Amino acid sequence: MFILYETPAGYAIFKLLDDNKFKEIDNLYLEFETPEKASKIVKLKHFEKFADTTEALSAATAAVEGKLSKSLKKALKKLVVDDVQNQLLVADAKLGNAIKEKLPLQCVANTSVQELMRCIRTQSESLLSGLPKKEMTAMSLGLAHSLSRYKLKFSPDKIDTMIVQAQSLLDDLDKELNNYMMRVREWYGWHFPELGKILTDNVAYVKVIKLVGMRDNIADTDLSDILMDELEQKVKEAAEISMGTEISEEDITNIQSLCDEIISINEYRSHLSDYLKARMMAMAPNLTVLVGETVGARLIAHSGSLVNLAKHPASTLQILGSEKALFRALKTKKDTPKYGLIYHASMVGSASIKNKGRISRSLAAKASLATRVDAFGDDVTMQLGIDHRAKLEIRLRMLEEGNSTRLSGVKAKAKLQKFHAVSEVKTFKVATDSTLPSSSSKKVKADDEAANAPSPKKKKVVQESVEEKEPTAAEEPELDDGSTKKKKKKKGKGESEQPADESMMDESVETPASGKKNKKSKTKKVAEEEDE
Repeated sequence: MFILYETPAGYAIFKLLDDNKFKEIDNLYLEFETPEKASKIVKLKHFEKFADTTEALSAATAAVEGKLSKSLKKALKKLVVDDVQNQLLVADAKLGNAIKEKLPLQCVANTSVQELMRCIRTQSESLLSGLPKKEMTAMSLGLAHSLSRYKLKFSPDKIDTMIVQAQSLLDDLDKELNNYMMRVREWYGWHFPELGKILTDNVAYVKVIKLVGMRDNIADTDLSDILMDELEQKVKEAAEISMGTEISEEDITNIQSLCDEIISINEYRSHLSDYLKARMMAMAPNLTVLVGETVGARLIAHSGSLVNLAKHPASTLQILGSEKALFRALKTKKDTPKYGLIYHASMVGSASIKNKGRISRSLAAKASLATRVDAFGDDVTMQLGIDHRAKLEIRLRMLEEGNSTRLSGVKAKAKLQKFHAVSEVKTFKVATDSTLPSSSSKKVKADDEAANAPSPKKKKVVQESVEEKEPTAAEEPELDDGSTKKKKKKKGKGESEQPADESMMDESVETPASGKKNKKSKTKKVAEEEDE
């Protein structure tokens, strides 16, 4: 058995002297405690040294990618010529497969090989004769630096870094331009305040100041290259009747130098914007078509790289940039935000207020798919982004018009039918709850009807009270003046008694007694009339 051991200085091929030691790996480290013990188990057969750092770098990158380098192939060919039937122990399974394809060797890569490699690494200085420790350390450091630079040079994240830096610089330039423009408007406004109200465009305002200087020179200056004819006429008329103060030549010189800075920064900003657009179209064309280069670059900068952005789900991409509002809403138990950086996309901006949330959710879903295609696709084109944008525009148009949307492959929605609820009140029958033997159904019905029927006593009492009231009304006109007073008094007593009698009508049987009293009073009245 032969062992392939990789070092920064070259490839070392060892021969395993005792094959039984390879099978017993539990206590294998005990056999490599001293250089003498290690030399009894493995022996250096061949060492292929690298000529320079470039060859070492190419061999290391090939080993990382699982490929067979030229120097390793040259060393293994000698081994094949000498011993054809032997096995080769390698640390990397991919490298073993590549060796099998090129050379007729049986490669073995498992946990036992890994343990054997660790043991050889502990005694590598004594086993590799002719390589001093300082030289090995220097070659290890040089190879590490070269490999790091190689990986950084061909890393896809490097382009993301350029996009992130360009977008951050654009934001800084915008802040500086706003500050400078505020300073110029306030500074020159003391001399010519009317100009700031007429010219709202910052670039035109700065160019006019740079060209004119004092407001007295506006009448003799041609501004047709900067302004339209109507604006030029307004500016000249305002300069004649301006209420501004007078300033010196030194003041206007400093103001014009600030205008030069603003113009140069604005030109550099436009150049940087074109550079960012070209980078975004090359790096993430589908995302750029959907949300624009500025919003796409901000999303990439916020997430760190295009690969990190592709790992985010659509729901996270939708609210990316509004983390403070999200956590504030979760803390106060209020509605979470509907959009973050994606709010500045042209499609969300063109939607109405009620449809901004819907279209931002749809746009985030499509942008998430487009980002994954841009990050992990092989041959990336912008066709996917164009198709998704067309679908989103159709959806936005339907939402704005108020048409109901339906999924593809689904027929028209079924009409909703109104449901009229009928309330049925059922009473509980006490007779059915008895534990005694059940009687016939007719008897139960008869008992229910008897319980619900009104009592006959109440009806009789009501009839008697009605009969008593009628004759008293008929007898009133036949009485004389002397008897009317007595009748009124008696009648007053009767009226006071009647409500009490009527209120107690259902509870007691005192109404017949009151009826007897009324009859006695009638007989007394008749007797008095006969005596007269």
